[in-house]
Amino acid sequence: MQPSIPAPTTTDPVAPVLRHPRALVPVLVSLGMLVAVVSSLGAPLIPTIAAEDHVAVSTAQWALTVTMLVGAVATPVMGRLGDGPHRKRVILGGLTFVLVGSLLAALPLGFACLLVGRALQGVGMGLVPLAIATARDALPAARARSAVATLSLTTAAGIGLGYPITGMFAEYLGMYAGFWFAAATAAAALTAAVLVVPRAPLRPGVRMDLPGALLLACGMAALLMALAEGERWGWGSLPLIALAAAAVLLLAGWVGHSLRSSHPLVQVRQVKDRGVLVANLTTMVGGVGTYLLIALVTRYVQTPDSAGYGFGASIVVTGLLLVPFSAASLVTGRLVGLLGGAATPGRMLPLGCLLSLGSLVCFLLARSSLWGIGTMMALAGLGVGVTFAVTPGLIVAGVPAAETGSAMSFNQVVKYIGYSTGSALSAVVLQAATAPGASLPGNDGYRTAGLVGCAAFAVTGVLAVALTRGGLRPRPSVVAAVRATPAGAVDPAPSPATRSGL
Repeated sequence: MQPSIPAPTTTDPVAPVLRHPRALVPVLVSLGMLVAVVSSLGAPLIPTIAAEDHVAVSTAQWALTVTMLVGAVATPVMGRLGDGPHRKRVILGGLTFVLVGSLLAALPLGFACLLVGRALQGVGMGLVPLAIATARDALPAARARSAVATLSLTTAAGIGLGYPITGMFAEYLGMYAGFWFAAATAAAALTAAVLVVPRAPLRPGVRMDLPGALLLACGMAALLMALAEGERWGWGSLPLIALAAAAVLLLAGWVGHSLRSSHPLVQVRQVKDRGVLVANLTTMVGGVGTYLLIALVTRYVQTPDSAGYGFGASIVVTGLLLVPFSAASLVTGRLVGLLGGAATPGRMLPLGCLLSLGSLVCFLLARSSLWGIGTMMALAGLGVGVTFAVTPGLIVAGVPAAETGSAMSFNQVVKYIGYSTGSALSAVVLQAATAPGASLPGNDGYRTAGLVGCAAFAVTGVLAVALTRGGLRPRPSVVAAVRATPAGAVDPAPSPATRSGL
């Protein structure tokens, strides 16, 4: 049974009126694409940043790491604030941070200024869950289902746009041109959001769980820093082990605090819902395999052929090879959304995992040509499109409307963990395959890393089959709310039990 999108729940006597109804979905999708493009600006530019600002490559890596760190911390906080009556203000504030950060990064004022700008850009990574919550509240159920599926794909699909755009700017216009482009795009998105994004339905004000936010922020920062610095510090080094242990303790403390709190940052109890659980698990483990593949491909095709493999491709060519990934994921996600009730999670999630697994098998067997790699990335995009189009519907159907922003923000954080882990795994495996004194790994290292990715998607497929067996149904409180609401009418205020997700 396909999870249904509940009708908007609000205490308003009249639902918010859309001033530009046809423009809402394109504007929300543009927010997601902006986030994806901005977050990908750091990766292809790391060698250029190191040379331009006279810092080590390992130091320049922080231009990517700091964005991920700030995004992981800001996303759940913005999601919780966005569940209250001030969602539009939170969206506009996030876009303002991205704009200011892009301007700072675009100014040739040194590495410190660039790092501050990239940190401010990371705040924008919390915009996608708010866009999903806006679509759920403001659109009819049928349109909301399709919009939510598309929005969930933007963070992955935007990679195929961000890399070639960044590469072209860096190669032909210089390092800072990409950040000027991000600033112009953020300004346009901010203007569109002011005009198009509606106010949130009237709901009680949200109390911010400051202790929970601090525990989650410190735990996520420690975890992502350990993943980012593992290769440089050494995976068996005492500082890294201590940092990883601190991350585990802090995150365990956050879970315990959330279970006891009457107004937690994220309703951890909602994970008991089988749909929410399978969505988060497949998002995280699937994210590991997806980003591992992307990291392997971008590194492999840029390796000079003197190494005995690789193509010595430029940043632009490397980025263009990711375009089929983005195109396939968006098209497939759209098709899954149009299938409606036929696209049940029990069918779609295993299919998505199988397609993604097939892309890594192709990487193992057919990476001898750029055409083969482009085809392989299209296959990977098909898998991601199927998977990420289904998972948000599971979450939306499993939580009350007043918790959508918070629940989707947590899913987004889980996705970032998967991406960071996949990137770190690729670095670990390739480093182990690099002979002492050599600068490049052996070709067998890519085969080993590909097998690790295959294992990740195999595990994801097993989880999807096991957890969707017997079908998934929306929460009883959600079904009752939908049945009690005539088409076009407005729900009464949700009960305290419904708001808490109990």
